[in-house]
Amino acid sequence: MTTEMNPESELYSKLKSEEHIFKMCRHIKSVTDDLGIEYVFKSSFDKANRTNVKSFRGPGMEEGLKVLDKVKHAFDVPIVTDIHEPWQAEPVAKVADIMQIPAFLCRQTDLLVAAGKTGAIINIKKGQFCASSVMRNSAEKIRSTGNPNVMVCERGTMFGYSDLVVDPRNMELMRDANCPIVADVTHSLQQPAGRSAGSDGGVASGGLRELIPCVSRTCVAVGVDGIFMEVHDDPNSSPVDGPTQWPLRHLRPLLKELIDIGNATKGKERFEIDVSPFREGEETP
Repeated sequence: MTTEMNPESELYSKLKSEEHIFKMCRHIKSVTDDLGIEYVFKSSFDKANRTNVKSFRGPGMEEGLKVLDKVKHAFDVPIVTDIHEPWQAEPVAKVADIMQIPAFLCRQTDLLVAAGKTGAIINIKKGQFCASSVMRNSAEKIRSTGNPNVMVCERGTMFGYSDLVVDPRNMELMRDANCPIVADVTHSLQQPAGRSAGSDGGVASGGLRELIPCVSRTCVAVGVDGIFMEVHDDPNSSPVDGPTQWPLRHLRPLLKELIDIGNATKGKERFEIDVSPFREGEETP
């Protein structure tokens, strides 16, 4: 005997969410495996920094970690997910291979120290309000625990009240943190509080999806060590960050192009500049 569930029920929502996560991981992994790209699966058990109190947040830590653990073992992929409070670090580290510190929390010492103590890899997103130099201090907070496994992530800088810009110089300057550099090429195109939340009033984040290729190409050319990209099979239906989700059908061609750029660029190599006077007859490299 089968029972038809109400689409508004909490159980139905959890099951549909789990089904969608498995679908996305399966499709994306098939693309990255084919292209020879190391893939880390990202999903959040709680989106704690949503613009609107009525916005979708996720299933919560207990249920969310169960699903992430299933995905991890079903597809043999590393997992990255966010934490927002120090007490979450230890239980999340039992499932996640990488813990991510949200941009708004990149300077929270207790959170960073708690994350570092787990020994997991920690990815710190640079705050939209921070100079690139701040990330060295944030990375040192992780290292102060004896954990050397840290990365820092560019995700745009505030430009006025409802826009972000990606400054390619940050990808170079953040190397001062002495760790791998990741570029978030989707969240960095958000327009915070940039659109109406609908009939209930208030605001929500907008975004510039059409510029994801532009920012991706730039970051790879500069020589980042990894790309963070939100991908969705139906972006307009996504309850989170729909305007900056990259369509699944376009993932393969974009990644193929980025691989070509990465193979051609010398962005990770320091250009040795000689400012001594140029002499007649001197051979140029």
